[in-house]
Amino acid sequence: MRIAVDVMGSDKCPVPDVEGAVLAAKEFKNTILLVGDETKIQHELEKYETRELSLEIVHARQTITMTDKPGVSGKEKPDSSMHVGMNLIADGKADAFVTAGNTGAALAIATLFTLHRIPGVKRPALGSIIRLPENRSIILLDIGANTDSKPDWLMQYGIMGSIYAQRTSGILKPRIALLSNGEEDGKGSQLVVETSQLMKESHLNYVGNIEPRAMLKGDADVIVSDGFVGNLVIKSFEAMGSALSDLIRKEIRRDLRSKLGGLLAIPAFRRVAKQIDPFEIGGAPLLGVNGVVIIGHGRSDAIAIKNAIRQARLAVISGVIPSIQEGLRKSSV
Repeated sequence: MRIAVDVMGSDKCPVPDVEGAVLAAKEFKNTILLVGDETKIQHELEKYETRELSLEIVHARQTITMTDKPGVSGKEKPDSSMHVGMNLIADGKADAFVTAGNTGAALAIATLFTLHRIPGVKRPALGSIIRLPENRSIILLDIGANTDSKPDWLMQYGIMGSIYAQRTSGILKPRIALLSNGEEDGKGSQLVVETSQLMKESHLNYVGNIEPRAMLKGDADVIVSDGFVGNLVIKSFEAMGSALSDLIRKEIRRDLRSKLGGLLAIPAFRRVAKQIDPFEIGGAPLLGVNGVVIIGHGRSDAIAIKNAIRQARLAVISGVIPSIQEGLRKSSV
């Protein structure tokens, strides 16, 4: 397996990107293609012992920044690390691509300039894998690829999400739900109501509407939403987690008794932090494009990059892309 990594993607690139790729090469024993500025990559690789590792440098003379506009960067930076990395998949020289770079640019470049959509896909969807207690997880999509959506688009998100959960998590019949402001049938926006009717008539294991409370309890395996709502939900979760963590730290330092209790609870706090840390997942799939693309957070550290590569590896091994191709061929949507 050959996995291309955009080492010019993260906020602190190429330091965590290269380190994460080295960690992945050590752990997974696959070939990692380091895509980006060759001089900077070589400088970073000097920090590590790599003689026994399968690492290759693929030079890209341009870099897309977080402030670049997606459509503009797609046209004006044709030799960016994103273009080059995704073209490696299109040319059969790589099996997957991982980036912690500009999400909008990654979406535009994958859809319009390199991989393009899987035949039949109306719009790709960006997923987010959310960890739950007891080593469980759920998939939320779309979280921002399409701000405005149509019922048949959401229906396809459900199909693609179901296949992804089936193939990567081994769930025989993933439970599909629509994110809404109420569980009762008929609740939600017109988009939710119309999509619900489509899903009822489909072959999916559709369990109805779901609220965020039930979502975090694991009452469904795949949660479908339009990109606007999904993006707000995922950002709210991140903000709430950060605020709660800061509040706990503040209260623990308030008096001596709290400090002593906090010291005793440190192992438990660490276990909780690890369980909800998004870097333990690393990245999430861009579903609907004709190749495995995993997108991580710009704040990714080396562990997050390594785990994003793990997600890419799992998607390739599980045959996610051909399964989605087959699933959409059988679908009438």
